[in-house]
Amino acid sequence: MSETAAIVEPSRGHARIVYLGPASPHWELYSEFGDPNLLEEFRARVLARLVLLPRNDPQFRRNQERVNRDAERERITVEWELGWAADA
Repeated sequence: MSETAAIVEPSRGHARIVYLGPASPHWELYSEFGDPNLLEEFRARVLARLVLLPRNDPQFRRNQERVNRDAERERITVEWELGWAADA
């Protein structure tokens, strides 16, 4: 029997998605590295899903998962800063 090794391809970019607070717009995306065109297209898709959603909206969790799947397909590493520690 042969074992199939998972091929891990390098990340094509990095995005940090930050919750800005209760006033709209709620979200901003900052990129650390990667192709600017790829990241700008990803940013547009992310903001289309999140722009009017606060972090405590039930729809946010569903859209967060969609953003994560989109990033995985594009091989973009995502870091979420939801600001929960600041609330304590």
